[in-house]
Amino acid sequence: MTTAPQNPAPVGREELLTRLERALHTRGRALLTGPAGVGKTEVALAEAARAEARGETVLWLATLPSDREIPGAAAAALVASVAATVTWPGLGTSRPEPPGPHAHATEPYGAGGAGAPGADPAAAGALAAGPLSPGTLASGILTSGVLNSGIFSSGVFDQLPGPQRTAVAMLCREAPIDAGGWDPIALRLGIARILRALTCRGPVLLVVDGVQHIDADSADLLRFALHLAPPALRVVAVETPEPYAETHEPYRESHRPEDPHAAHLWVPSEADVLRVPPLQADEIAELLIHHRLPSRMAGRIHRASGGNPRLALAVGRSLADARTPVHHAEALTLSGRARDLARQLLGAAPPAVRETLLLAALALRPSATLVRRAGRPSAEADLAAAERADLVSLSEDGSVTFTAGLLPSTLVHDACWSERSAGHAALAEVVDDPVEAVRHRALATERPDEELAAEVAAAAEVARRRGNSALAAELAMLAAESTPGRHGTRRITRLVDAAEEAARAARADLAMRAATDLLARDAGPSDRVRARLAVLDTAGQGLTGLDEMYVHAMEDSEGDTALRAAVQLRLAVKYVLADGDPERSRTAAVESAALASSMGDPRLAAQALTVQARMERALGAPDAEAVLAQARGLERAERPLGIRNAAQILTIRHALFDDRLNDARDELNALLPLVQRRGSVEDTIELFSTLAAIESRRGACAAALSHAGQSLALTLEAGLSPGPAWYTLALAETAGGSFARAASYARRSVQASEEEGDRVFLSRSRYALGRVQLITGDVATALETLRRVQADERAQSTVDPSMLRWHEELAEALLAQDAADEALALLAEVRPVAERLGRSTVLLGCDRAYALCLAAEGRTDEAAELLTRTAESFGRAGLPLERGRALIALARVERRRRRRSAAQTALHEAASVFERAGAAPWLALASETPAGEGAGPGAGGEESVPALSSLTEAELRLARLVGQGASNQEAAAKLYLSVKTVEARLTRIYQKLDVRSRAQLATALRP
Repeated sequence: MTTAPQNPAPVGREELLTRLERALHTRGRALLTGPAGVGKTEVALAEAARAEARGETVLWLATLPSDREIPGAAAAALVASVAATVTWPGLGTSRPEPPGPHAHATEPYGAGGAGAPGADPAAAGALAAGPLSPGTLASGILTSGVLNSGIFSSGVFDQLPGPQRTAVAMLCREAPIDAGGWDPIALRLGIARILRALTCRGPVLLVVDGVQHIDADSADLLRFALHLAPPALRVVAVETPEPYAETHEPYRESHRPEDPHAAHLWVPSEADVLRVPPLQADEIAELLIHHRLPSRMAGRIHRASGGNPRLALAVGRSLADARTPVHHAEALTLSGRARDLARQLLGAAPPAVRETLLLAALALRPSATLVRRAGRPSAEADLAAAERADLVSLSEDGSVTFTAGLLPSTLVHDACWSERSAGHAALAEVVDDPVEAVRHRALATERPDEELAAEVAAAAEVARRRGNSALAAELAMLAAESTPGRHGTRRITRLVDAAEEAARAARADLAMRAATDLLARDAGPSDRVRARLAVLDTAGQGLTGLDEMYVHAMEDSEGDTALRAAVQLRLAVKYVLADGDPERSRTAAVESAALASSMGDPRLAAQALTVQARMERALGAPDAEAVLAQARGLERAERPLGIRNAAQILTIRHALFDDRLNDARDELNALLPLVQRRGSVEDTIELFSTLAAIESRRGACAAALSHAGQSLALTLEAGLSPGPAWYTLALAETAGGSFARAASYARRSVQASEEEGDRVFLSRSRYALGRVQLITGDVATALETLRRVQADERAQSTVDPSMLRWHEELAEALLAQDAADEALALLAEVRPVAERLGRSTVLLGCDRAYALCLAAEGRTDEAAELLTRTAESFGRAGLPLERGRALIALARVERRRRRRSAAQTALHEAASVFERAGAAPWLALASETPAGEGAGPGAGGEESVPALSSLTEAELRLARLVGQGASNQEAAAKLYLSVKTVEARLTRIYQKLDVRSRAQLATALRP
């Protein structure tokens, strides 16, 4: 028995598909339900594809809203689908020509044929299945009173008794309908017999997409047929609930309103009803990547879409189609298809519900009570209907949350000014918070008013003291916009305050809005600089494309030492992140520190010295730690506003680079409560990211995954670039999660970093990806990836090898691809630098790679001795995962020395190390039977062919490919090598194994 390969699940739906298959296996029925656009059909399609891959017959019936008005429409479509899909044996395998698109979309996925082994040709319904294009139905006519064309021409229904055939023909309009209509009992039995016949040759999966549109007669027919169907017929129904049906569907009201299951094909139980949930933010990012859409704004797209895949893709395409790239500091482009989809969702609601929802959209903290007090007496009922439509969610206390940010923004966007003004005025009268009342009063008027603007500015200060930085930023912007034009100086001052408040709240959109307004006015140079700096501070990693803003900031800061120091500091950051030029960054940081010191600004001087120390470390300068200590001293005297890019956090990262991991963790844990209480979201992200990197390195794998996950969640929630957070999660997944997920996150980080133009994290994410590729045996791809890291790091003039440990990985990849000389040259290049800078654990990584070079040269005794010492040194350094990796390398060398017991001992020790650390992927790696090693002597392993121990791993891979019959060209393509390299490597293999032909090579490889 062979198992069909599993078709990949839609993004984020693997667990749901597993539950669906479990429900089908145990109950034979499953109902997928959820709001429009959430991906129900995608899940059903994935299950249908898997069923087809298993050899099952699959029928797909898609309904339309108009079907509900046509008695028997869905049942007729199903019969026509069966006729178009299957034929009796002996009638040939040809299918009816598709006549073109019809109202019913039927998409059978059946596979197999009537002549399959074991089929009973005499059994009713011994069917041969085949594909039919979606949206087509077989058609035909009744000739001379004989049912010999249309759906009956295939012979599928020949075994039906006469009355049943006649009833089915009437249903499908292939026979005249008598005055009394078709025989309902005959029709019921006929439909049941057709479905039962389908199961005689094997399992059948029936998918009904849009079960809410099935007409009452068809629902009754199918319920009866499914009740009699054998277990071999499994059914997936796809339903989009209709929350407003009782008020907008008179047809449904007139058909058995007393039966709550009138539209269902069976009475569903909790076990077979599967709700399709919205996607998480990280899954939205994966969805965007899957559709080749920019993923750098995945967090903001997730908020706008609420995790609804259809909405998310519409927003993503809006961004992709924008004439100019949308920056993090700009509002999302929510026009076109995205707005139309939101309007469709909202348009289904009755006018009264939409009016209630508009009030909720205008409120800062909407609740049913607040909306009712603001003039909507039916608020609870309206919101309950909206909740059934998945437009909002209601908590126990009545608070209202829209399921997608696009919904309230579309409500407000489409409402006229008078509606918005009336709504804000009503809310201002009933809210219980003076700050919110002032906000609504300001939004209710379009005339600037200085007295009102002053009240709003005071409210912004109150919100700031409360710690609500987001509200403070919004109110500061509102205060500026409420200031009359005749108070130009005051308005400019408030615009500067709004921009800086937005920067503190990480509200890039508000910072850009305030700066754009200010720069259009007659503002002074210092105000223009401060507004531009606020925009730069909210840009995150996306500094590319802001060159003009830097240029103008430099021009406007001319003659103002304090402002010039601040601009130089931002330039120092840009030069390293966007330009990849640490030397220029260091120069700008030095100038910034000098200017700040001359002005007596210790806080700014500390920030500049921190950037300088970071660049000094990267460039391998010996005084990096002294500069950092100077910055720390200034920070102690003048406490920084946050930890991000502060000397304290850089000190911790230097400890991480030096593998002083316990010190780094202890100091960071001491910061955690303070940052969580009072820090900005970016501070918290920085803290969790650094903690995750520390725990990944020290082998605390569960903690690393937890911290990395928190960092990503906060990043996406804040709408920041996810590239750095994905890199951190790739490291954590490599340590204790899954190599496959690690590679996926690393690829995402590469893409996001490329989109942002972030040179630093582009190099880091490529390193994380290349490392996983190497570990998992994808050597050729790893070599290509790591070479790009080498080029990136050299282009950035990075000297210190401890900041990104790519050298040892690249050396091992080179060695695996028979470039031993290049690997040795690389190790010889990095070792003196590591020794000069005192990077002891970098030297240990070089030792591991060098030991593999010794083994490749045949000096296996020396290699084993060096790897043993290296593993012990890694253990003493508190690096369990590196110790385990050295032990795996030692096991490989011991196998080449034909010391099977020693190899097993090393592997068992490595497995024990990984198990204690919770390093699941490494444990699986250590627990695998070593390549080429069988269960015992004569089992076909390398022990039974001693000569094979002289081959390198790269040579052994090629030898096996060629021994299995691959040509030089095929082997080259498989191993990503040139044909000349394959020829040269084969020559060495022949010499080592003393063979002269491919046949002799194949013989030599046999036990």
